[in-house]
Amino acid sequence: MEKSVLQQVRYQYKPKLPLVLTNNLAKITLQRGQATTSVNNHNEIKELFPNSYGAPVVNFTEGSGNLKSEGFTVGAILSGGQAPGGHNVIAGLYDALKKASPNNKLFGFLGGPSGLIDNKYLELTDKIIDEYRNTGGFDMIQSGRTKLEKEEDFKTVAANCKNLGVNALVIIGGDDSNTNAAVLGEYFLANNLPIQVIGCPKTIDGDLKNELIETSFGFDTACKTFAELIGNIARDANSAQKYWHFIRLMGRSASHITLECALLTQPNVTLVGEEVEAKKLSLSKIVDIVADSVVKRAANGHNFGLVLIPEGLIEFIPEFNKLINELNNLLSLKAAAFSQIKGSETQIQWLQDELSDKAAQLFGSLPRDIAEQLMLDRDPHGNVRVSAIETEKLLMRLVESRLAELKKEGKFKGSFSPLGHFFGYEGRCAFPSNFDADYCYSLGFNACMLIMAGLSGYISSIKNLNKPAGEWQAVGTPLTAMMNLEVRHGKPKPVIKKALVELEGKPFKALVAKREEWAVETAYIYPGAIQYFGPSEVCDRPSETLRLEQSS
Repeated sequence: MEKSVLQQVRYQYKPKLPLVLTNNLAKITLQRGQATTSVNNHNEIKELFPNSYGAPVVNFTEGSGNLKSEGFTVGAILSGGQAPGGHNVIAGLYDALKKASPNNKLFGFLGGPSGLIDNKYLELTDKIIDEYRNTGGFDMIQSGRTKLEKEEDFKTVAANCKNLGVNALVIIGGDDSNTNAAVLGEYFLANNLPIQVIGCPKTIDGDLKNELIETSFGFDTACKTFAELIGNIARDANSAQKYWHFIRLMGRSASHITLECALLTQPNVTLVGEEVEAKKLSLSKIVDIVADSVVKRAANGHNFGLVLIPEGLIEFIPEFNKLINELNNLLSLKAAAFSQIKGSETQIQWLQDELSDKAAQLFGSLPRDIAEQLMLDRDPHGNVRVSAIETEKLLMRLVESRLAELKKEGKFKGSFSPLGHFFGYEGRCAFPSNFDADYCYSLGFNACMLIMAGLSGYISSIKNLNKPAGEWQAVGTPLTAMMNLEVRHGKPKPVIKKALVELEGKPFKALVAKREEWAVETAYIYPGAIQYFGPSEVCDRPSETLRLEQSS
């Protein structure tokens, strides 16, 4: 297959590692810290994970060496949606295994967790790995969203691993995938099965982080990719001076991507779901916020602008959140009855009759296409598919209506021509930035160290990410330390807690400090394409979120 010039050159890029991981592996030493507890629901989580709960945080230093180096056959799984850098996690894992001993093996299970069940795999070799170094996508072994929850699945996985001689699994995924890793690891421990399980933190949404996981991989690249597109649109808007662009950005449960892109591009309006929820902002108030910027800019002769909208905004709006929760429960508990109803108008009317009065009133007031989108099949966790809800179009219509009212009152004398966009898949498989290429390679390499240390139920973690890579720290965090109980399909389930935008955090405060100015002025920044070659301060720069969070 013919390769682009960039592909050919990126194959040759040598990712940077924390200094301790560049040394002789025979001298790397595991250090154990204090025992850990779960985020919340301590007794319940401990009862569910009696064999892995309370494990200590660990880190690696140079010393006398206490890691086993050979006898490993490892299986790697990519789970969930794609994120830039996944191939480098596998490359780092592979290189560490082979550096420890050329007899160590790495299998890639195909199609995500289902590959473990169906026993579909590929033994990874130098030739295969070298074809995917520093590239985007998950096409080396593909991904999938199969959940490993049933005991029969665990038994099948254990049997398949035994037949292949696999004694360790590395599950590369987001919060739900790493919850799966914890459950699978607990099963192996409870049944005295000699198979270790290690996770790696992946999601462009940026919501898999805590005190020891500073960011999930792919976030940096995805945000820089989206920011380039937003910057291009901003330049076009400033050139044409006649369109308002409403840009919805991926991120269903948290607004990290929207916040990061705002810091990189300085749009006129940035909606942050967590703020909407905290301030209990109604849909009408949100419309007023956008309309106010349109009016003020029009008064200065600027009938154009940019609005950034997080994908999951609709779930943060109080009245919508109640509606969605009721719909989720209805479509779960009365799925059979709903499936018998034909025609969207009849379905809408049936749901209105079943909903509470306020929820029914809101549902009935929505444009038909938005109501239909709210009725679509739920995701595997029983949640509405927010990526299918065109929130930007809903806001465009409502803002247009509000401006028409203001025009009648003589309070708006400009023009308003809205255009809608949704950026999601565009950022998931980009060539990883240097930061993500280095970070992912380090995560994979470090996952191997955790395996060689004999650990299970841990997630690979790299700290000090705002520093040069040589100063990064290689750490292992128990998966149970990140857990709490959440209601899924109407029942409490142990899950890794998502990290939402902190309204008292430095990144959000940086936005707040400038938002009134940006709402009126044209202060756009045009970040341009991701840079791979040049000064380190340009090419290796971490996200603004990470930089601000770790600033003194």
